[in-house]
Amino acid sequence: MFRRLRNFDYQEAETVDEAVGILYSCGGKAAVLAGGVGLIGDMKRGSKSPEVVVSIKKISDLDYIAKNESDFLRIGALTSIRTAELSPIIRAGYPALFDAVSQIASVQVKTMSTLVGNLCVATPASDIAPPLAALGAQLIISGPGKTRYVPLEHFYLGVGKTVLEPGELVTEVLVPSVLPGTHSAFLKIARTRADIAKVNVAVTIRVVDGICQEARIVLGSVAPTVVRAKTAESLILSNRLESKVIEKAAQAAAQEVRPITDIRSTEEYRKQMVAVLVRRALEKCCKNSGEVNTV
Repeated sequence: MFRRLRNFDYQEAETVDEAVGILYSCGGKAAVLAGGVGLIGDMKRGSKSPEVVVSIKKISDLDYIAKNESDFLRIGALTSIRTAELSPIIRAGYPALFDAVSQIASVQVKTMSTLVGNLCVATPASDIAPPLAALGAQLIISGPGKTRYVPLEHFYLGVGKTVLEPGELVTEVLVPSVLPGTHSAFLKIARTRADIAKVNVAVTIRVVDGICQEARIVLGSVAPTVVRAKTAESLILSNRLESKVIEKAAQAAAQEVRPITDIRSTEEYRKQMVAVLVRRALEKCCKNSGEVNTV
């Protein structure tokens, strides 16, 4: 149920340094406003009550999708989810991320929401966090006198909680270059295509000469944070992705999670769907790689 917003001070920053300075001076009592979809919703529900709201909308050089000299994908903090969906770079080179941003909410919401803002809300049901974590993404975090790089999979501490310290601001998502033989997939189960996920799964594998050399399986909506299914990953590493190997990995992934029962789904159903989605995602990656093997 929405509540009347409490009074707060509103400040606009025109540079990253200015934003960091304001945030630091507020000692943890400020919140960052980018798209505002997550923040304003939280404030209306009463789950967040910042004394100061710091808008970064005027920092225009944070709105970009580009590749750097090392072929890393760079996504700025003000890039909207809709911009990511329309990006030829993401569509051509990052299929799991493209599928994820294509299945989020409505065009209107995606146009307002920023990709980094979605990550910083720290909801376990995020559709964007799993594919980025599966791609090995890092967050560039600017703070008072320092910049640090945090792997996305280590960014979350719990529901609505991150490693961000007072005065810190996520300015960019950095995704490593995609090596030859790499394939990724994102799948989710929700009431409707654009609804919040009951379960979602992102998989990235790298296959060389028919053998899986790298694997990341990331699960959402089944724990307080997005989680990697490391036991499942270990079962496919250094192996050919045959049907029996994929099935073992899928079942192992289901055993690694401890989901809850809530308004969207039950614990039992979520565990069953983890196995289904992991299997389908791995099969999709195999099909895309040409390494289909039903043995």
